[in-house]
Amino acid sequence: MRVIITGGTGLIGRPLAASLVSDHHQVVVLSRDPARVRGLPGAVQVVRWDGRSAAGWGQLVEGAGAIVNLAGENIGDARWTAARRQSIRESRTNAGQAVVEAVVSAAEKPGVVIQASAVGYYGPHGDEELSEETPPGHDFLAQVAVEWENSTAAVETGVEAAGVRRVIIRTGVVLAREGGAFPRMLLPFRLFAGGPYGNGRQWFPWIHLTDEVSAIRFLIENRAAHGPFNLSAPSPLTNRQFATVLGRVLRRPSLLPAPAIAFRLLFGEMATVILDGQRAVPTRLLALGYMFQYPTAAAALRNVLT
Repeated sequence: MRVIITGGTGLIGRPLAASLVSDHHQVVVLSRDPARVRGLPGAVQVVRWDGRSAAGWGQLVEGAGAIVNLAGENIGDARWTAARRQSIRESRTNAGQAVVEAVVSAAEKPGVVIQASAVGYYGPHGDEELSEETPPGHDFLAQVAVEWENSTAAVETGVEAAGVRRVIIRTGVVLAREGGAFPRMLLPFRLFAGGPYGNGRQWFPWIHLTDEVSAIRFLIENRAAHGPFNLSAPSPLTNRQFATVLGRVLRRPSLLPAPAIAFRLLFGEMATVILDGQRAVPTRLLALGYMFQYPTAAAALRNVLT
């Protein structure tokens, strides 16, 4: 099976490509600068793209098994100025536009399009348990997630692309040492200054990187999979509970709270990523039969940190 991955050089894309190649699938990773790509298995084909069109790679979609669209700028790299907000949005919608263009142009359509999203789709909901049926929120992150998801909707609803299965993956915080938000969370604990963020009551939807990759592969291969899926572990914790487990695994204290006002002064509106949370549960993924390798935070953190 040929699998095309946008955003294939990121935290999720790299291990996904490696996993697929290890099972003898043909993997194509799209990159704006192939010459600078490092760390992918030699069997992965890296192809240049402009991030907004099918030029130079669209022909590879003919008869492909799957397209996994993970492309999108990191939301945590800088403050959300007006220009930054626009860049975050366009990086996602332009990539989706390119995928739609490629699928519509293909005579032999791909089997499935996996569209990335995030649990931020739901916005802040307090203690409410959030399944895939929960409507979207109204804050900036929720709006971005809605636009991100909608960017590839035409592959299944467009007349020329009818029949292409589409799966949306709403991912929580990925636990991995290689990147993402988790390494930043570790530093204060390693300095014996760890603890909850703000009041610690906000929910923390997490998933081990291994389960993230395995769940994506499960959704590619399971033809019954269609529509949105929460990619988060079945046992979400509050931020305070997660800090306690993390401190226990690291054998470090976990009682020193980081004041919410400090995050807001440092990050501005972007602090909502840390101070708000979603009690997202993988209702549809479990119903389809996926078995988590790391269903509890303690097991996941022990694996990541030891």
